Amino acid sequence: MANEQRNTAFEEEAKVLAHITHPGDQFIIRLYAPKTAVHAKPGQFVHLRVSPERALRRPISIMLTNPEKGTVDLLYKAIGEGTQLLSERKVGDSIAMLGPIGVPFDLSDTSKRYILIGGGVGIPPMIFAADQLNGKADCIVFAGSEVEFPFALKPSAVLLPGISGNTILSITSLEERGIACRLASNAGLYGCYDGHVPHLARDYLAALSDEERARCVLLSCGPHPMLHAVAGVGRQFDLPTFLSLEEHMACAIGGCAGCVVKTLENGEEKYRRVCVDGPVFSADILPEFA
Repeated sequence: MANEQRNTAFEEEAKVLAHITHPGDQFIIRLYAPKTAVHAKPGQFVHLRVSPERALRRPISIMLTNPEKGTVDLLYKAIGEGTQLLSERKVGDSIAMLGPIGVPFDLSDTSKRYILIGGGVGIPPMIFAADQLNGKADCIVFAGSEVEFPFALKPSAVLLPGISGNTILSITSLEERGIACRLASNAGLYGCYDGHVPHLARDYLAALSDEERARCVLLSCGPHPMLHAVAGVGRQFDLPTFLSLEEHMACAIGGCAGCVVKTLENGEEKYRRVCVDGPVFSADILPEFA
């Protein structure tokens, strides 16, 4: 699977077109990177040189692309030295970038209903997937955050089974395109499900008929505890589940093998590189999430 992704990453000097600060040290940056914009797929990421003084790059998931305009949108949190330096980049700056990198989510089966579950900076791949699925296949976005969401929000007009009447907010950009969405938080945010986002998805799935549920596929990205819970939901309902792993990376092109994860494939233990063999893996082959 990884071999299909060889020689598909480009090195670009990406120009900063916009850089917006949101509560909770969250940032959305728009880059002009036309090659990446044309070739990127949901679940892939870019590797940014955050500062001319820092040789090591940082991997960041792609949130949206506009191939016609050549733009790539990224959401990140300034939680370490590297991302703090990135947060200081200004409109007009150039950022050395490799992308798109990695094995994306498989969205090819349009008979399926894709349940997209994102947490924190794991939300962007879900937004990208929803954008690509819109008008082609059913999808629902469930997003969780413990800080204020870095998006415009509005009450949803789309009713979802198993979701209480108090869980009303949706991401405006999705709602306006007819993409169903609900939000979860443990921070007491108005209009959000009071709890973890995998539990919100579980409540929805539990309310479906057996026939409807059998069509569902779970796709998820977020912190490891959240992915453990999503994998558990997949096992509970016997649904295909695919996880995009977040790992520290050095080269991000498979050379250093510094981001390996253990898999169990056909009874054989293997070690796969998250950067190029992933970041998307079937939960079935990841013992860590069993």
